[in-house]
Amino acid sequence: MRSIGVALLVAVSALVAGCDSGAPPTAGVTIAPVRPMPPRAEEITSAPVQRGDDSCDATSSLRPGGLPPRGAMPAGSAMAQIVANGRVKVGVAQDGYLFGFRNPRTGALEGFDIDIAKEIARDLFGDPAKIDLVPLSSAERIPALRNGRVDLVVNTFSTTCERDKEIDFSSVYYVSEQKVLTVASSGIRSADDLGGKRACSVTGTTSLEPLFRLPKPPTVIGMQTWTDCLVALQQGAADAISTDAPILHGLALQDNNLAVVGPAMANDFYAIGLPDGKPDLVRFVNASLDRLRADGTWQALYQKHLNLLGASPGPPAPKYKD
Repeated sequence: MRSIGVALLVAVSALVAGCDSGAPPTAGVTIAPVRPMPPRAEEITSAPVQRGDDSCDATSSLRPGGLPPRGAMPAGSAMAQIVANGRVKVGVAQDGYLFGFRNPRTGALEGFDIDIAKEIARDLFGDPAKIDLVPLSSAERIPALRNGRVDLVVNTFSTTCERDKEIDFSSVYYVSEQKVLTVASSGIRSADDLGGKRACSVTGTTSLEPLFRLPKPPTVIGMQTWTDCLVALQQGAADAISTDAPILHGLALQDNNLAVVGPAMANDFYAIGLPDGKPDLVRFVNASLDRLRADGTWQALYQKHLNLLGASPGPPAPKYKD
């Protein structure tokens, strides 16, 4: 028995020694990171036309008349029909922090555009609460006006000659610049650094065309909302986001690893979208915007919602025709 035990001990020792002196372990396998396209994303290969040419003065709108008494609109007017309906339906954003976003604590829609819309409701009814806020994606804005889903759109909506073929616009109430948002440590310092990168923007916006005009265009990823672009940037599925600077600053405030960089790529002029063929409504909305400029309301709303963007530039001067 003692001989058998010794033999077993020798065999086990040899096995252990063999394991210790064998070939070196296999080197680790390197797998390239997989960065799939985010849900609802699409690669956009050519610039959709949203800006159009300069065949019109897109920043000029119909000259306003006086504001009628609140709640007593002229008979037969588009405004009288809205008042008869009991509420004004306004298309807004719910993902544009600072301009139109849903407060996660209260569930309420808030922002500069939201309060502009409420002021128009005030001039219609004498009550800013008589309003239905209808969240719309950027691509839904024009169809919603054309099919009557909403009466107005106040949704960081840039007036352009191309869009003017389908709907009408108010006077301009805010002027923005298109820039780039990226991870601060990415090495991207301007739009000129986007060549060979993946840039996210939202379909149905004017932000796409400037990306395709770059000397070295990036791969352009189209998303449904700006928060979708933010998630894509945070997950590494996009290297940058490009759109209007106030929207980018609103996204950057949600993630301190991000920075808005570079000079302006283009200018955008926010106006209120209105259905085509209702000039009385255009003139009424322009009169309401004139009131906001004159009585200090525009400035107060800037201080309330946009002071994080820096000192107020003041409301843009309106341009009118006929």
